[in-house]
Amino acid sequence: MKRYLLFINLFITALSPMCLRAQQGTDSLAATGTLENIIQYTLKHQPVIQKSLLDESITRSQVNSKLADWYPQIGYSYNIQHNFQLPSTVFLGNVVQLGNKNTSLNQFAYTQNIFDAGLVFAASTAKSVRNLAAQNTGSNKIELIAEVSKAFYDVLLTGQQIKVATEDIVRLERSVKDARNQYQSGIVDKTDYQRATILLNNANALKTTNEEALTAKTQYLKSLMGYPAKASLDVVYDSVQMENSIDFDVAQPVDYNKRIEYMQLQTQKQLQSDNLKYSKMAFLPSISAFAAYNFNYLNNNAAELYNTNYPNSYAGLTIAVPIVQGGKRWMNIRQAKWQLKKSDLDITGLENNINAQYAQAIANYKSSLSNYKALKENLLLAKEVYNIIQLQYRSGVKTYLEVLISESDLRTSQINYFNALYLVLSSKVDLQRALGQIKY
Repeated sequence: MKRYLLFINLFITALSPMCLRAQQGTDSLAATGTLENIIQYTLKHQPVIQKSLLDESITRSQVNSKLADWYPQIGYSYNIQHNFQLPSTVFLGNVVQLGNKNTSLNQFAYTQNIFDAGLVFAASTAKSVRNLAAQNTGSNKIELIAEVSKAFYDVLLTGQQIKVATEDIVRLERSVKDARNQYQSGIVDKTDYQRATILLNNANALKTTNEEALTAKTQYLKSLMGYPAKASLDVVYDSVQMENSIDFDVAQPVDYNKRIEYMQLQTQKQLQSDNLKYSKMAFLPSISAFAAYNFNYLNNNAAELYNTNYPNSYAGLTIAVPIVQGGKRWMNIRQAKWQLKKSDLDITGLENNINAQYAQAIANYKSSLSNYKALKENLLLAKEVYNIIQLQYRSGVKTYLEVLISESDLRTSQINYFNALYLVLSSKVDLQRALGQIKY
C-alpha cells in the first residue's frame, strides 16, 4: 500500500506542472495582449458570440426537425381490450351480440408525405434560415471586433498619457531641484521654484487620474473580451507598426454586398419571397401514402387470447383538397406581398444609411489623419525647442519662465499627438466598418 501511495504521489507531482501550464495557457491566452490575440480571444470566449453559436446550432436542429417530416414515418402501437359486455346489433329482426370478450391489436403503420405545402416551404427556406443564423453571428463578431479594437486603442492612449506624465514628472523634478538650488544661491527669486512645484504637483495628479482611468478602461476591455476580471492583461503593441497601419485607401467605392446588414436583409427578403410562394401553394392539395399491418387476436378465453392470429393489412393514398376557407388564403397572399415590399424598402433605407455612414466615416478619417500629421510635426518641434531652451537656461540666456512654457508645450504636444493617433486609428476602424471590411 505504501508503494502504491508513493507511486500516486509521484504521478500527481509529475502531472501537476503540465496541468498548471495548460491551465495558465488557457486562462492567459491573451496575456500577451496584441490586438490580434485579443480579437481571437474575444471571438472564442465572449458570451455574446457563444450564445450566437448556440443559436446557430438551435436553428440547424429546428430546420432538420422540420425536414424530418419528408422521411418515411414508421410507428408501432399495441392494444389489449376486455369487453365486459359485448356490443349488440339487430340481424334479421333479432338482437345478437357481436365480437369477443378479449381482443388485442398489434399494428405497424407506415406513412410517407408526397406533397405538402408546409414541407415544401421548410425545404425551400432551410438554406436561408441557416444563413440568417450564421449572419447574425457574423454581425455580432463584427460589432465586437470594432468595439474591442477601439477599447484596445483607448487603453494604449491612456498608457501613453501615463508615460508622458511620468517623463514630465522626471523633467519637473529636475527643474524643481535646479530652481531650488538657484533660489538658495540667490540667483533667482522664489517664484521660479514655486512655479516648478505647482507644475510638478499637477503632473502627479494627472498621472494618478490616468492610472485610475487605465484600470477602468482595462476592465472594460476585459468585459468586451469575456476575459476573467481578476486575471492580468498586458496590452502589447509595436509603435512603429501602429503608426504604419494608419494609412488607408480612401478611393475604395462603397459595396453594399460587403456589409453584413445588407446580407441579412437580402436573406430576409428571400425568406419573404419564399413565404409568398408558400401562401400561393395553400390552394394545392396535400398528398400522402400510408400502409399498415395488423396482428389481430380474438378469444373469449383470456388465457388463449394469443393462440390464434387473424392478421390484416392495407395500403392507400390520401389526397386532402382545401376548398373554402373564408378567404384566409387570399389574405395571407396579400400579407406576404406587403411584407416583400417592406423588405425592398428596408434595403433602400439601409443603402441610404450606409452612404451616410461612409461619408461620415471617411470625413472623420481624413480629418483625423490630417490632424495627426500636423501634431506629429508639432511634437518634433516642441522637443527641439525644449532641448534648446533648457540648454540656454542653464547657460543663463533664457529665463526660467521660458523653460516652463517650453516644457508645457512639450507635454501638450505629446498628449495631443497620442490623442490624434488614437482618433485616426479609431476612425479607421469606423471606415472599415462602413465599407464592410472587418474580417473575422
